[in-house]
Amino acid sequence: MQNKGLVTVFAIVFGLVSLYQLSYTYIANKTEDNAKTYAQSLFGADQPDERSAAEANYLDSVNTINQMFGIDYKTANEKQLKKGLDLKGGVNVILQISVKDILMDLANGSKNEKFQQALADADELQKDAQETYVESFYRAFEALPGDTRLASPEIFFNRDLQEDIKSSEVSNDEVKSVITRKVEEGIASAFEVLRKRTDQFGVTQPNLQRLGSSGRILVELPGAKDVDRVIRLVGEKAQLEFWEVVSYQSLGSFLSQADARISQMLTANDEKEEATEVEDTTETADSEINDLLDGEEVAETDDPAKLSPIGSRSVNPEDPIGNVGMGMFRLSDTTVIGEYLRMPEVRALLSNDMRYTKFVWSKPEFNDEIGEELTGLYAIKSNRDDIPQLNGDVITDAAQSFTMGSDVSVNMQMNGAGAKVWEKMTEYAYQNGTQIAVVLDDIVYSAPGVSNGKISGGRSEITGDFTINEAEDLANVLRAGKLPASADIIQAEVVGPTLGQEAISSGLLSFIIALAIVLIWMIFYYGKAGAFADVALLVNILFIFGMLAGIPGAVLTLPGIAGIVLTIGISVDANVLIFERIREELAKGKSQRDSINDGFSNALSSILDANITTGLTGLILLVFGTGPIKGFATTLLIGIATSLFTAIFITRLFIDSYTKNGKSLTCSTPMTKNFLKNVNVDFLGKRKMAYVISGILILVSLGSLFTVGLNQGIDFVGGRTYTVRFDKDVDAVAVQDDLVAAFGSAEAKTYGGDNQLKITTKFKVDETGTAVDKEIETTLYEALGSYLPAGMTYDQFVADDDNKVAGRMEYYKVSPTIADDIKKSSFWAVLGSLVVVFLYILLRFRRWQFSLGAVAAVFHDVLIVLGIFSLTYRFMPFNMEIDQSFIAAILTVIGYSLNDTVVVFDRIREFFNEHQSWKMNRIINSALNSTLSRTLNTSMTTLIVLLTIFILGAESIRGLIFALIIGVLVGTYSSLFIATPVFYDTVKKRGIDLSDKKEEEEEEAAAA
Repeated sequence: MQNKGLVTVFAIVFGLVSLYQLSYTYIANKTEDNAKTYAQSLFGADQPDERSAAEANYLDSVNTINQMFGIDYKTANEKQLKKGLDLKGGVNVILQISVKDILMDLANGSKNEKFQQALADADELQKDAQETYVESFYRAFEALPGDTRLASPEIFFNRDLQEDIKSSEVSNDEVKSVITRKVEEGIASAFEVLRKRTDQFGVTQPNLQRLGSSGRILVELPGAKDVDRVIRLVGEKAQLEFWEVVSYQSLGSFLSQADARISQMLTANDEKEEATEVEDTTETADSEINDLLDGEEVAETDDPAKLSPIGSRSVNPEDPIGNVGMGMFRLSDTTVIGEYLRMPEVRALLSNDMRYTKFVWSKPEFNDEIGEELTGLYAIKSNRDDIPQLNGDVITDAAQSFTMGSDVSVNMQMNGAGAKVWEKMTEYAYQNGTQIAVVLDDIVYSAPGVSNGKISGGRSEITGDFTINEAEDLANVLRAGKLPASADIIQAEVVGPTLGQEAISSGLLSFIIALAIVLIWMIFYYGKAGAFADVALLVNILFIFGMLAGIPGAVLTLPGIAGIVLTIGISVDANVLIFERIREELAKGKSQRDSINDGFSNALSSILDANITTGLTGLILLVFGTGPIKGFATTLLIGIATSLFTAIFITRLFIDSYTKNGKSLTCSTPMTKNFLKNVNVDFLGKRKMAYVISGILILVSLGSLFTVGLNQGIDFVGGRTYTVRFDKDVDAVAVQDDLVAAFGSAEAKTYGGDNQLKITTKFKVDETGTAVDKEIETTLYEALGSYLPAGMTYDQFVADDDNKVAGRMEYYKVSPTIADDIKKSSFWAVLGSLVVVFLYILLRFRRWQFSLGAVAAVFHDVLIVLGIFSLTYRFMPFNMEIDQSFIAAILTVIGYSLNDTVVVFDRIREFFNEHQSWKMNRIINSALNSTLSRTLNTSMTTLIVLLTIFILGAESIRGLIFALIIGVLVGTYSSLFIATPVFYDTVKKRGIDLSDKKEEEEEEAAAA
């Protein structure tokens, strides 16, 4: 081998760099273990919050202290190997930034009918479109009749955009370029705001990514435990406003009049219904007030809810003011009261100077005496444009603090312009004895009065019964700034730390056992050459982990571990190819040196072709996949690159070094020396039987797919999935019956042990928001109450504590919108991989017959895998949902099937050149027999690895591994009995000569 010195230096340097990169992970893990030990010495297992705080304090205290090799914890933490949610636990959400809100803001809240209709039409188009929202808006706007321009003064030709849109005569295309740029700036601003918020959240290695140009942002917070806190952090718009509060005295008469007017309307409605009943009408027309109240019953004339619909709902009707604003009310009554106050008949009672008054609610607080959450009603003095005198844009700094009474608060500092307005507002409030409402996202957090004169300097304070974490988060979002548009959580995943630790343990165990089996097998089959391959394999693993630690953005996930373990199984394939070729050359009587040289050179073509085809499918998976699947693709691609280097160069270094003094290397052992040596199977003679068997399997698969279908996961249909663990075994059928009674539709399946269930529901699948999520989790907790440990509270059920033994362990939500996108992306990923592979083989082998045989085998393999999943998902004791992981498995099956097929095709092409006098069937059969040892060897080692993961690995990837096991079995069969026979039958009928020599003669003749 040439350039041995250069290869040796490169391998040593690469190995040292990998060890150096991994040293950061070692130091970070060691420091975090010390922090846990320290926290555990101070607090017991029943004090999880205190433990977490003690851990954080310890890590803060050693953040910049040298730990080892001159590396401090801060540096090690930033550069350590990043673990995904499924290994570390935490929260992963995909946010949809509302482009509609950005367009509304750019148009200054335009009420133009055509503009509003275009927005409504764009909403409908987005349900099925793959284009961005702004493109749907343009399409919808231009489809409407009339000649209204986007540059209309009622739409985008306004004061804010006058520097970009010069006149109302500007063409729509020119306005589109401006609006598209402004929308992009809005999304970029939202991304930056979210980045600032998450950077200050306190978790290690937060990960934010923009997903294409659709306005979607991935937020991943490994290690985060307080799910509600995270969702508030990323989902709040943080629209801070300061308003003048309208006093109760100013509106007291209005409330009395409103009570009387609503009571009058209710009475009139009752009388109308009674008259209808006397006339014996078969259908009672729904009244306006009943529509408003969704059929609320107020039938009795002495019912307080009818005589005083608002006042009677106050928690203290004799003193309706209570202690806050217009009064204190139950949170459950706020919807009804809000609808009352928005009725046109009621708002007409407001005096002229109060006609823009807006009613808002305060932050709810739980009242122990009443046993419910209470909230205060405030009236704030708004204006025609609903613009506050002061908003959060003027905030330059914010910090958690304490009031004089030791209550938690948030102190804020304003800029110069804000300080002047604040001074005027506080002066007016002082002189008139009014309050100033501090409103965040339409909720009043506090409404202080001003008792000591105007406040200069721009300092202010927010109070509101905060916890310290809530105050810190509020200060965080105020510093980061408001989101330019609302952000809906369209996909969310929550993994508890217990499941993460279990995944690490099972993944590590399967990795070690699979590695040991492969190492032993290689020595057993190839002797000393196998030992050299083992060393190369260990170096390969070092390189993989080193590159994962060093590549920015690379994350190790549970499917990623599966990808590494799978790489162990297939990385020996290159060595197997080399060793088999060396054995063939030795059998021809060549010298050992020539056999080694020819073995490496002859195997190189097959090695490259096999790895390139697998790499192409991995690349497509990397482009189309998200989250853990991207991690799987990353490790697979890294593994392919490093295994090529180690197999071709590292193994060669060891072999050359060992044999340079004439030492014998047979690449075999006495037990395997003659294994499959003189085999002579007539594969083509058996092709008709194989066609029949495959035809039956495909027909059965298609029949099941069309009649039974597949068990589509929520990735493809939307919904919510919960992994719930119990302290005892439970009956999944009985639990499902209880869940169906609670949700209307639900599915419960045993997931892992009999004490753990995977629960899926599509209840309120189209609704988003923290309130809906909490409602569904509360319903889930109540439906499972009889199965949970005695005394378990709702907070304990949803908590994400270390070493949790029962409760909700994992949560996953996908909205129908993104589910549709995932389904379409998956389809294009599979189709794209087939097209790419067809073109590569066509380019590489220069005959479409090779491509046809390969693609036929791939279709065959994919259909049978799909068919088996369709036939067996109802009774298999593990999850067999069709989700993103399954698509990853299908693409891997495609790559593996092609790997086998390309090796066979490469040998066929070689035999055509060497044995031009042979008949075609002899050439093909000989090629198949000569590669049989390699085919079976690679398949067996890969299967052993996969079976190890399947038996010992985590439950969440068992379906993926099962698909790969089926794929390897079927792929091995198809490379022998489908791909090559299809190629043979196609070529035989056309009488085509496939030798390279014939091709060269044709090219020379054409040139002449």
